[in-house]
Amino acid sequence: MAGNTFGNLFKLATFGESHGIAIGGVIDGCPSGIKLDFEAIQTDLNRRKPGQSKIVTQRKEPDTVEFYSGIFEGKTTGTPIGFAIHNTNQKSHDYSHIKDSYRPSHADYVYDKKYGFRDYRGGGRSSARETASRVVAGAIAKQFLNDIKINAYVSQVGDIKLNKTYKELDLANTELNPVRCPDPDMATKMEAYIKSIKKEGDTIGGVITCVLQNVPIGLGEPAFDKLHAELGKAMLSINAVKGFEYGSGFLGVTMKGSQHNDQFNNDGTTKTNFSGGIQGGISNGMDIYFNVAFKPVATVIQPYETIDKKGNTVKTQGKGRHDPCVVPRAVPIVEAMAALVLADYTLLNNSIK
Repeated sequence: MAGNTFGNLFKLATFGESHGIAIGGVIDGCPSGIKLDFEAIQTDLNRRKPGQSKIVTQRKEPDTVEFYSGIFEGKTTGTPIGFAIHNTNQKSHDYSHIKDSYRPSHADYVYDKKYGFRDYRGGGRSSARETASRVVAGAIAKQFLNDIKINAYVSQVGDIKLNKTYKELDLANTELNPVRCPDPDMATKMEAYIKSIKKEGDTIGGVITCVLQNVPIGLGEPAFDKLHAELGKAMLSINAVKGFEYGSGFLGVTMKGSQHNDQFNNDGTTKTNFSGGIQGGISNGMDIYFNVAFKPVATVIQPYETIDKKGNTVKTQGKGRHDPCVVPRAVPIVEAMAALVLADYTLLNNSIK
């Protein structure tokens, strides 16, 4: 299986399956001498872990990370950082009903066709549990990028949309509710909606907005390695992501060039920021902001029709512990992937200079 490594200089390779012994990774290229805040790393893992509220999967995992290399006396040594997160609460029997059939819109079918074999327990390697390893690496990348602020939050659940820009919000409120929406009133509505969807045995999608501040001018290359292209790849690599837009995004097509152009101030900043902090694939020093769209979780706890390995139509019903909406737990994952991109492009920028 290819495609288990992300990054050019600051690289992460992940391993493990949802119901295996452990998941984990190896971070290669992390500079030496970074004093690590292990509590901050665990805090980000806790933000992603299952069982943290009534609106997420009730799988109970402590998600405690263990480091095996690349760290000495609390600082990075510059050698590969190996780590693992042990699985402790697998209930593999919950998936026995799909051993010989495929869940619609899940990776089950294509996995079987591509590899001729699949781990049906929780989706195996295609499970979103793999993203816990990304959160560990992203938390370390954040500490390398200590001057850059990375904040993500839930801006939409289903058709309940937060009609405020990030500048109109107090992002310090994001962690004060289980939905991770910084607007308390909207958070209450979103939470109630997710609970109603869960009661129906169904799922719902949503949008996460992310803001990157204090990003220096010059990250990114003008051709194939544009900064926004790499951010898009990073976000689209996250399970259940169906869309990515930065700056004005799709709204920009409704504007004229005279409206959309970001006019300069004398200091090189711009009066508006429809560019989303990136021009010609290179960061321009303004805030980078983007939206990430997540589809509804494929596994619904309802009766449904599907096909088995022989192509026969069969009836079954979703079982097990699943998120009715992934976006509350995906907030730290979006932040982590953004941090990995910025760490990688910072090192690339320094190597070119």
